Amino acid sequence: MSYTGEVTRGGTPDVRDLGGLTITKVSVGPMDNNAYLLRSGDQQLLIDAANDAPTLIGLAGDTGLATIVTTHGHGDHWQALEEVVAATGAESLAHIEDAADIPLVNRDLRGGEHITVGEATLEVIHLVGHTPGSIALLYQDPAGPAHLWTGDSLFPGGVGNTHKNKAHFESLITDVETKLFDRLPDDTWFYPGHGKDSTLGAERPHLPEWRSRGW
Repeated sequence: MSYTGEVTRGGTPDVRDLGGLTITKVSVGPMDNNAYLLRSGDQQLLIDAANDAPTLIGLAGDTGLATIVTTHGHGDHWQALEEVVAATGAESLAHIEDAADIPLVNRDLRGGEHITVGEATLEVIHLVGHTPGSIALLYQDPAGPAHLWTGDSLFPGGVGNTHKNKAHFESLITDVETKLFDRLPDDTWFYPGHGKDSTLGAERPHLPEWRSRGW
């Protein structure tokens, strides 16, 4: 597999072809946010129009965008949203609990809903703690391992920042454990909002350490 998930701001996107779904990962903006373009058939969906609208619009190309999903309400994940929507006419989706923090949301999401892109289906998983309305998106590949986009709720090395708020951390680590690690197998590949990808299997042994660390 040539895909590594290692991208740099201003660098070449990395592309992964799953057969029924093609994933293009790019790093944008001063905080090196990851944005992910998913394509199935003649439809495309963008996860986090984080920054650098011309790059994201160019990535979509002539096919355009049907949908943009924002993983949570923090500003570094939606700086390009309005410009990309204006250029493409895409529908903007976000969880109802974070929608007020995002400048343009056409449709509210809730945990357990499903979003389609072409023939692929993504499940919305609500993960409370980094923000009230953070979500992950799960693609159950019929031909291989599951794929999971986690925003800022899960990274290689730990869960997202909860700024030492014990209640928020407890909520997030519990949701990540029960809704992701307890449910999905080790070969599940996850794509975070910043930095490199990982698998649940690579991170699973460290769950007790993360909970003990407490942030």
